[in-house]
Amino acid sequence: MINIVLHEPGIALNTGNIGRTCVATESPLHLIRPYGFRINEKEIKRAGMDYWPKVDLHEYTDYDAFLEKNAGAKIYYATTKAEQVYTEVQYEPGCFIMFGNESRGIPEEILVKHPDTCVRIPMWGDIRSLNLANSVAVVLYEALRQNGFPDMKREGKLHRLSWQD
Repeated sequence: MINIVLHEPGIALNTGNIGRTCVATESPLHLIRPYGFRINEKEIKRAGMDYWPKVDLHEYTDYDAFLEKNAGAKIYYATTKAEQVYTEVQYEPGCFIMFGNESRGIPEEILVKHPDTCVRIPMWGDIRSLNLANSVAVVLYEALRQNGFPDMKREGKLHRLSWQD
């Protein structure tokens, strides 16, 4: 199990999409306030589809409350400011991967305290960042790949045809 943390998420649609990804990967979703939306907005439910009620959701009043509730947790901080690429670390089962607000990211006051666990997704040129939901999917699936996709369905099934030669 890999935990996903959103630090002060601002866009309901992103959070809904991330919630859906968390359900598909059996990853708990941790949300740190304040949010840029209400958790019951129709946009979050639309993006999360009928999966939103299945999200293993944990909410915190602020970053300190998150740390207090998850004392001793291994936390990776996904940020465009990191020097280390997200594939260069080994994600442990039960670890947390934190992502920041869509426009501000994770506060630098937090990042400078954890340089060894800050990771980035490489990008070409002057692109500032990827969409938050896409970033979560990229890093989360790398962490799951490293751990052998534990208990995940690895094969697909056609609806009308078969995979026969």
